[in-house]
Amino acid sequence: MFQEIPLRNTKITDEFWKPSIDLVRESIIPYQWEILNDLVKDAEPSHCLHNFKVAAKEEEGDFMGAVFQDTDVAKWLEAVAYTLEAFPDEELERLADETIALIGRAQQEDGYLDTYFVIKEPEGRFKNLQEGHELYTAGHMIEAAVAYYQATGKDEFLKIVCKTADLLCDTFGPEADQIHGYPGHQEIELALVRLYRVTGRRQYLELAKYFIDIRGVGANYFLEEQKRRGGRGIFPEFSGYDPAYSQSHMPVRDQKTAEGHAVRAVYMYCAMADLALEYGDEALMDACKTLWDNMTGKRMYLTGGIGSSGILERFTTDYDLPNDRNYSETCASIGLALFGSRMARITKDASYMDTVELELYNNILAGIAMDGKSFFYVNPLEVWPDNCMNRTSMEHVKPVRQKWFGVACCPPNIARTLASLGHYIAFREEKRVYVNLYVSAVIDGILEDPEDRLNPEHTQNSKGSLKIESQMPWKGRCEITRGGDGGKEMELALRIPAYAEGFAITGRDGRPVRWHEETGYAVLDEDGGYDPVILTWNMPAAYVWANPMVRADAGRVAVKKGPVVYCLEETDNGANLAGVFADTSQPPAETWEPDLLGGVVSVSIHGKRLSAGAPQEKKLYAAERPQLEDVSLKAVPYARWCNRTPGEMTVWMKELYHV
Repeated sequence: MFQEIPLRNTKITDEFWKPSIDLVRESIIPYQWEILNDLVKDAEPSHCLHNFKVAAKEEEGDFMGAVFQDTDVAKWLEAVAYTLEAFPDEELERLADETIALIGRAQQEDGYLDTYFVIKEPEGRFKNLQEGHELYTAGHMIEAAVAYYQATGKDEFLKIVCKTADLLCDTFGPEADQIHGYPGHQEIELALVRLYRVTGRRQYLELAKYFIDIRGVGANYFLEEQKRRGGRGIFPEFSGYDPAYSQSHMPVRDQKTAEGHAVRAVYMYCAMADLALEYGDEALMDACKTLWDNMTGKRMYLTGGIGSSGILERFTTDYDLPNDRNYSETCASIGLALFGSRMARITKDASYMDTVELELYNNILAGIAMDGKSFFYVNPLEVWPDNCMNRTSMEHVKPVRQKWFGVACCPPNIARTLASLGHYIAFREEKRVYVNLYVSAVIDGILEDPEDRLNPEHTQNSKGSLKIESQMPWKGRCEITRGGDGGKEMELALRIPAYAEGFAITGRDGRPVRWHEETGYAVLDEDGGYDPVILTWNMPAAYVWANPMVRADAGRVAVKKGPVVYCLEETDNGANLAGVFADTSQPPAETWEPDLLGGVVSVSIHGKRLSAGAPQEKKLYAAERPQLEDVSLKAVPYARWCNRTPGEMTVWMKELYHV
């Protein structure tokens, strides 16, 4: 089985990614702490810690916020854990310990932990799995606790969630006196697997399997549950409930297309992959592959966004990928990255990491401003600010990032993702090390016993190290050096990016290094010892076209450089971006701009624009062809859009045809 390399063993030095990781530690975590305590003016209040204090009977008041409000602090604590593992900080750890102690005081005697039901509906425990999010909330608490234990060696939080998990094991299952239900919002399943792996308690793994195996089998649990509560519920939009929304419309092994709420789906797929590995379940793994292929092959945006509908945040149909009213929730992209990284580790197929890389460089990174203090929940590919109006089909699209949200799942999710970036770079299996992302880093102790990670004193171990020096995402060049005690024993498997042209591996002297390909990885055939190997490939900025079945992109073209998707912004190109045309007969030109958006390669595109004197600008309709004028268009990375003057944005441009 693959082994994850601890974050404490990975020091990221990458010019592109290090500022984002530093931002988590220096800005995002402190800012979100203020948010959780409702201290940021003009921001949506969180109420999160208030709810825990009320549940612990330390404050008076009612429950405030969404039913799953507890998860805001859970994901914050998970981000804190990853940060502490890589960057020990006594004050931050003290703050986390105090927060964990508060969570423990809010926990009920039997292990129950959910402030909404403790405060507002104490008689409603586990009676509304469809909407109540109790199991979703428990899942995020468990993930945070496991991360904190692995980072610090402290087990108080782990004991809290184990008590909760034990309650769930007693409450749910196949026995006559147990509830034969499953979560309305999946998350607990992958969390239970994670808890099993750190505790060895098999009942957690078995409960995760039960939740997956029973889902969609027989009469739909949520519809039956609705009948029992007389149709009364929490969310009005759940009226006329479609079981496909929660992926409970059929057994998971029979599902062929990605359906329903996108975040629910990808969290469930993560658990399916985990369980397929733990149980050697080929049918479950086949389902994972089928769902992945449908999702990424027919229902994913160029930027990695999934879930095209703003209504119910869900998938729709194959090739339905509108650009201006899509949802593409940040959490969904994070879930897809988690799913893809699991599939890569299980199958050793590098193509999964192509999508993970796409997510990281585009849809996920776009979700946060460069100062770390505002966020996108929704990630459109085209924005006309004047059209983002309330009570219309566009009301979910925001032309600028928000300080916070009433439902704030995305901001802390971004924090925990960026803080854990080291987990995506490489993994090992026995003596073979798979390098997935070309992110500059020094990784130490790669060949150490995985149990060492639970000892916080083991911060350094020279048993096998890698030094990665990358010029991504702007240049296709990376130098990798093996070192440390046992470095010669490491066998390297290096991902060949799908976009890489002329991929080659040489020594420092230019001598070609022998390698062979295994499912998208270049496996070295000779021992390079401590000498570096140099990877090079071409990845010029180039035009990209969509499948003709994608109606929204018919007659349109986009620009992509390696994993980086580009967009046009009004601040560079003027208004009415719908009226510009890219001339694809001329290749895009690249310019390195160190002072633009933290240092980026911008792209110049020759094109045409509807002239200002066009009859259509004077009359709504006219029997006269509009005139076109030459224009030089400037494109910047999509992930950096809306970090300057707000305005229009588009990824897909109309193409100027020469016929």
